[in-house]
Amino acid sequence: MQEERETVSRDEAAHEVRLAARRIALLHMAFGRAATETLGEEKGHRLIVKAIRIYGSLIGAETRAAVMREGLEPVPENFGVGASRSLPKYGVHAGSEVVSDETGRTRYRAYGCVMADVWEEYGAQDIGRLYCLVDPAKYMAFNPAYTLAHAKAKPSGDPYCEFCVRETTPREQLAFASDESDWTSADRCDVARGKPADERT
Repeated sequence: MQEERETVSRDEAAHEVRLAARRIALLHMAFGRAATETLGEEKGHRLIVKAIRIYGSLIGAETRAAVMREGLEPVPENFGVGASRSLPKYGVHAGSEVVSDETGRTRYRAYGCVMADVWEEYGAQDIGRLYCLVDPAKYMAFNPAYTLAHAKAKPSGDPYCEFCVRETTPREQLAFASDESDWTSADRCDVARGKPADERT
């Protein structure tokens, strides 16, 4: 006997994903608050950054393995393609688009982040913004030569999140590999000749 398959609408599916995203945002906020209350703000933030690096690395490694199973190279064009997609299609953001910045470089925008809304609701944008480091971490774990950096971030007070994909510097690669907190410079789009602003010559 064949089982009946229940179907749900896209709106219902998106609602369920929003509920899960809200819980993840609350969990991150709770752990973040516990870390800062126990260790102090500076050490607590370092612990959060370390945890997000581990979390992003797990996502990046899974994505890399999925891409390689499909016979593809681990390059930015193949991140999150096909079976390697790691974010739900519906519910996490209200929408997204590809845009060009003032120099013609490609940027990716995401609108209406559920998690950012939760952190704003609780006044925890500083801890929430540290969660966003998952984006450069997952990319660098996927392929250390690249990062997915924020040009704008909703938890920082921007109206939407905007990302760039860029090459990493040797210093960023070394810092990420050795788990130093200064690997977070990889979350910056302000580059000149492939280097973050603090490494310009």
